[in-house]
Amino acid sequence: MKEYLKRIVDSELALRLDAFGATLIEGPKWCGKTTTAEQQSKSILKMQDPDMREAYMATVGTKPSLLLKGENPRLIDEWQEAPVLWDAVRTAVDNRREDGLFILTGSTSVDDSKIHHTGTGRISRMKMYTMSLYESRESNGQISLKELFDEPNKDIDGILSDMSVEEMIFAACRGGWPSTLNKKSQAAQLLIAKDYIRNVCESDVSTVDGVSRNPRLAELILKSYSRNISTLAKKSNIYKDVSANADSISKNTFDAYITALERLFVIEDVEAWCPAIRSATTIRSGFKRELIDPSVAVAALGLTPEYLETDLKTFGFIFECMCIRDLKVYSQALNGKLSYYHDRYGLEADAVLHIDDGRYALIEFKLGSAEIEEGSRHLLEISSLIEKYNEKEKQVPLKVPDLLIVITGGQMAYTRDDGVKVIPISCLRD
Repeated sequence: MKEYLKRIVDSELALRLDAFGATLIEGPKWCGKTTTAEQQSKSILKMQDPDMREAYMATVGTKPSLLLKGENPRLIDEWQEAPVLWDAVRTAVDNRREDGLFILTGSTSVDDSKIHHTGTGRISRMKMYTMSLYESRESNGQISLKELFDEPNKDIDGILSDMSVEEMIFAACRGGWPSTLNKKSQAAQLLIAKDYIRNVCESDVSTVDGVSRNPRLAELILKSYSRNISTLAKKSNIYKDVSANADSISKNTFDAYITALERLFVIEDVEAWCPAIRSATTIRSGFKRELIDPSVAVAALGLTPEYLETDLKTFGFIFECMCIRDLKVYSQALNGKLSYYHDRYGLEADAVLHIDDGRYALIEFKLGSAEIEEGSRHLLEISSLIEKYNEKEKQVPLKVPDLLIVITGGQMAYTRDDGVKVIPISCLRD
């Protein structure tokens, strides 16, 4: 039996099972939702089981509550195959008034019109991502994000990374797909992301809502998105890029493809943070383009680890996507929310991580040590702007950042004299 590599959401799932009647785990295909849910479930219903699917669907049409019978917590895998199960679960929770009855997993978000009740108070929603470097045992995890928030002056000087740049490039190309870690050859590991894209474009993008879509068009959109990864490219520019390479595509059709890819959790853009430290007209408020895993961009563009070793500029954008993925995973227990800051004067923070108690960190991603000075300067300038704003705005001041962090692909962690913490991504954990 293959070893189960612990996931950071394991403890969150246990907490939600203690607090709610049912918990829904959402996330992209192949990220490990079912395997993680199986660790805490006592009976399982797999809606996509080919031997049982027809019988399950017949039961759904007559008395769906029969499928909920079994020892609890009962796992209902890919519940969206029969959306009526959502309402059946909600009713069962209402009737039994117990916590930890059901775990639902889903690789697509479901149109709310297909369910009669949101499940608020009964069904808790939990997001799951592909594996972070710490979960895949590539980050040594010597620096805890939570501990940094709790102890901003914690000594991190001299903590060393165990990953070389070449190993980091390969990890980004391979991605955080759990199944890759069981493959013996690197070629087999790199094939997973390519096959993921093929499945998304040829099948999932159509089955997500029952609308037949062109696989080539879906592939073109993913390629354009990948070319613009970790940038503030406007959707209209991506549309122009795609329409220049497609026979004909209307804007409405393009938007429908984007929505389908979002519902499949392939695309997950980052929102802007718009504090009042400058005039509202100077702050960029569009989305930063991101994919669920860096390997999706690498595979969509047909890149290889060998190529990226010779083009570190391109890898810099892929590196940022990997860092954002890891931060989303690490901050989940803190109810973290990621955004970015960028204004028309060129001042930026690649990420702003807010946690649920109001604390936040300004973060820059810099692959090489030569860029650390620039990243630190940006973070310090934003912090200074907030302090100056507060001098004028006494009644409703802005909270100053609790942490200033430059996350790098380098080898050593340290705190600069100005207070900015420099941390290799391969030393970080939750």
